[in-house]
Amino acid sequence: MRLGPWLGWVLAIVLAGCASEKPKPTALQTIEPKIAGRLVWSARLDSVQFPLVVAVRDGAFIVAGTDGTVAAFEAGSGRELWRGSAGTRLSAGVGSDGQFAAVVTRENELVVLERGVERWRKRLNSRTTTAPLVAGERVFVMGVDRVVLAFDMLDGRALWRLQRPSDALTLALPGVVSAFKDTLLVGQGALLTGVDPTRGTVRWEVPLASPRGTNEVERLADLTGPALRVGDTVCARAFQSAVGCADASTGALRWSRNVGGVQAVGGDGEYLFGADASDRITAWRAGSGDLAWTNEAMLYRGLSGPLSAGTAVVFGDGEGFVHFLSRQDGQALLRLPTDGSPVVGVPALSGTTILVVTAKGGLFAFRPD
Repeated sequence: MRLGPWLGWVLAIVLAGCASEKPKPTALQTIEPKIAGRLVWSARLDSVQFPLVVAVRDGAFIVAGTDGTVAAFEAGSGRELWRGSAGTRLSAGVGSDGQFAAVVTRENELVVLERGVERWRKRLNSRTTTAPLVAGERVFVMGVDRVVLAFDMLDGRALWRLQRPSDALTLALPGVVSAFKDTLLVGQGALLTGVDPTRGTVRWEVPLASPRGTNEVERLADLTGPALRVGDTVCARAFQSAVGCADASTGALRWSRNVGGVQAVGGDGEYLFGADASDRITAWRAGSGDLAWTNEAMLYRGLSGPLSAGTAVVFGDGEGFVHFLSRQDGQALLRLPTDGSPVVGVPALSGTTILVVTAKGGLFAFRPD
C-alpha cells in the first residue's frame, strides 16, 4: 500500500500494519492518444516531501516546497508573481485567499505571508499535516490531534479553539478543513462536522463511515483530505473504510460506500472518482453512489488523488506519469511524463491549465486540447 511522500509521518502503530511488502507496480501498456495535450510551462521548487495542497486563486497557483519556499505562479503563463519563505522546513500547506498564504512548519509554527512577505507566525501545540484554510479574514488550522484553531488574519490573534472527545489513536495524514458558505467543514474522525466559523461551535455532524474492527487500529476511519465540494454536496474518503457524500446545507448523509483507500477523492456533478489501496480506480455516480465503472490497468502504481477536468479524470502516479482517463468509462485517453518522481497530492486546475507537482519539486503545467 502506497501512502505517498509523507508515509513516514503516519503513526508508528499504523505503519506496523502496513509494512507488508508491496506488489510490483503494473507495467504501463502502450496507448494511442485519443486527445491532445501539451506541457505549457514548468518550474521547480526545492522538493515536496509533505502533503502539499495547491491553492488556486484569481488565476494563480500558490505552491510551497519542503524548504519553506512559498510562491505564486500565473496559471496560464507560469510567470512568477511573488515568492517568500517560512524560513524552515514545512509539514503542511498551502492555504490561501489570493492575498495571504498560510503554511505550517515542522517546528509546529503557523506562518502567514502576504504576497511573499511574512506577516506573522504562531506556535501550535500539535503537529499539523493538513493545509490551513484561509477564509473570511481568518486562518483555520487542525492538528493531528483533531483540535481546530482559528486565528485573526491580520494580527494572528487566537479567536477560538474546538476540541472534542476523540479516539486515543489518530492519523498523521492530511485531513479535511474547508468552507461551505458560512460554515467551516472539518473532519473529526469519521465525522464531517459543520462549525460556526465565528464562534467555533458545532452546528451539525454526519458520519461518512461506520468504523469497524476489533481494535483501535482497525477502527481508524479519519476523513482524509482535501474534500471535494460540488454545489451543496461535500464528499470525502474515510481512511481504509469508505467514501461518502453529505449535504453541507443540512448536514444529512447522501450516501456512503464501503471501500478501502487512502488518497483523496475527486469528481464533479456527475461522477465521484477514487483509487483504493490497490490503485483500482472506481467511479461512482455522484447523486446516488451507484457504481459507474472501474479500471484495474494501473494497480499498485501509487496513484494520486484525482482531478476531474473537461472530458477527462486525471491521476498522477509514483513514477511521475500523468494519466488522462475518460470520465464516462475510464478508458485511457492520454499519458504524459514529468520528472520520474511521484506526483504529490491532487492535480490542480485553473481555467484550462492543469498543474501537477512532483516529490522532486517539479511544477508541470499541462493543457489538454
